[in-house]
Amino acid sequence: MAAHKTPLYRQLRNVDMWLQENKVTNLMLACGRLNKVILKPGETFSFWRLVGKPTQAKGYLKGMVLTNGSFNAGVGGGLCQLSNLIYWMTLHTPLTVKERWRHTHDVFPDSNRTQPFGSGATIVYNYVDLQIRNDTPHEYQLLVKVGDNHLEGEWRCKHPCPLEFQIYESEHIIKHEWWGGYTRHNIIRRKVLDSSAKLISDEVVAENHAIMMYEPLLNDGEESTQA
Repeated sequence: MAAHKTPLYRQLRNVDMWLQENKVTNLMLACGRLNKVILKPGETFSFWRLVGKPTQAKGYLKGMVLTNGSFNAGVGGGLCQLSNLIYWMTLHTPLTVKERWRHTHDVFPDSNRTQPFGSGATIVYNYVDLQIRNDTPHEYQLLVKVGDNHLEGEWRCKHPCPLEFQIYESEHIIKHEWWGGYTRHNIIRRKVLDSSAKLISDEVVAENHAIMMYEPLLNDGEESTQA
């Protein structure tokens, strides 16, 4: 029904690579709890209910955690990449997003960006969750795994969906604030089309507001952050 993948490693200034190596371990553990989960009609998927608390006793390592625009080391760090992936795929299905949260800081420049700003879903155990409800009459299955270079995922269903979903951003703006920094704003929208490509609806998915942690005009190919 929907598939996506995101790179496991990025070159980030002032962020040690061991944090990203540990993140991969954390993702493997979490994928082991979520892979092949069946979401039946009327059921709600909860990231934390299925994954549980990420602790050292369970094998989780200190990975990259974003806190108020800075990167820190925290046990279970990096699991947001998995929630981001699941959320983005879900927007391309008839499933309903019941709970989703967004970071208050934007830390990654647009160089090599493949998704609109603000199209992710952050998580913090156990009060900031990603929840997805199945309001369809059919079962859905989630597949997630850590590949050689990418985190990979799919939503599957035995019954073809007659709809197509297109995600895009609108009203995007970067503001130079009075305190010297920059903020970024946009609205994520979704077009729903039928099998003949006729527009059924054009709906608001999310509204985003974030403090930028990098200069809005970077040199081509620059991937660094100020964190």
